[in-house]
Amino acid sequence: MKSAQGYEQGHWQQMAELGWLGLIINESDGGVGLNWVDLVVVLEEMGRSLYPGPYLSTLCFTAALIDITDSHTQKTLLPGIAEGKIKGSLALLDRPGDPHVDNISLEAITTGEGVFLSGSKPFVHDCGSADYFLVAYRQAQDFYLALLDANDPSLERSHSATMDFTKRTGKLTFDNLDISNAPRFKVSEHQINRLFDIGAVGVAAEMIGAAEAVLAITTTYAQDRIQFGHAIGKYQGVKHRLAEMYVDIESFKSLVYYAAWTITDSAEELSRSASLAKAFASDAFAAIGIDAVQLHGAIGFTQEYDIQLYLKRSKWSRASFGNADFHYEKIIEQKQNSQGI
Repeated sequence: MKSAQGYEQGHWQQMAELGWLGLIINESDGGVGLNWVDLVVVLEEMGRSLYPGPYLSTLCFTAALIDITDSHTQKTLLPGIAEGKIKGSLALLDRPGDPHVDNISLEAITTGEGVFLSGSKPFVHDCGSADYFLVAYRQAQDFYLALLDANDPSLERSHSATMDFTKRTGKLTFDNLDISNAPRFKVSEHQINRLFDIGAVGVAAEMIGAAEAVLAITTTYAQDRIQFGHAIGKYQGVKHRLAEMYVDIESFKSLVYYAAWTITDSAEELSRSASLAKAFASDAFAAIGIDAVQLHGAIGFTQEYDIQLYLKRSKWSRASFGNADFHYEKIIEQKQNSQGI
């Protein structure tokens, strides 16, 4: 049955039974115990099908639990995630902009009565589906993540309209929310940036499958659409554009798999490799989406044909966890810092 959040609850439980929800969770916590390279294969298929459920948001939440929280919190939540009973999301940024700690401005106020949050988190993926949130805030000069129950009556959730309705985004609002009894974890800038990088790799992995779907749909259309007595796929200009799509996909696919490998096997390379993958994938997928619509002609602009859904996904993916410009600038800055410039 489809939920109010727009996905089939039965499909979610089937994914749990197949082990997809616990791929990176240790076997001792009810998971499968695989790594991020294995996970990319599943994320590709999520992107290929434009899956509308909270898979990526729960995945990023799971990664944060594993990286940052204590063993008690992990033992409490990770088995439920693997079983499909718990979904979660990260609530990090406070305002529009790049995935950077400077865009975390929510301040906790400590009084004699407790610790309180007042403000909002306007860019929370799958806000309406989550059972728990990890909310980033500042206290003095330090950063923290607070684990909040979505059913807390003091926590207000609202839906935000987006171009891609298969990716739901919402806003969390806190009005003097008491977090004194909530699990809270002090985190470094490096740990927060790692969460941003992991999110970027996850989005880029979904882009692989989505871009491959666009190429397959467009190739089939080029074979079937007859103009001037020939399939349009016979014309050299169309062949070249399809070939360029293929080359671009294979190029950023390699970058994504390498970035996924660094998450667990070469952490010091994650930041650069995640930015390379996300930047290239964002530009390539956006161009592929536009070219596909153009190759379809007028029907490519209609709601009745699926190709427009992938173009919308390319726009969402480009902005999520940093656009191409942000990541290219980040790579340049890292290079300059390494050379002492």
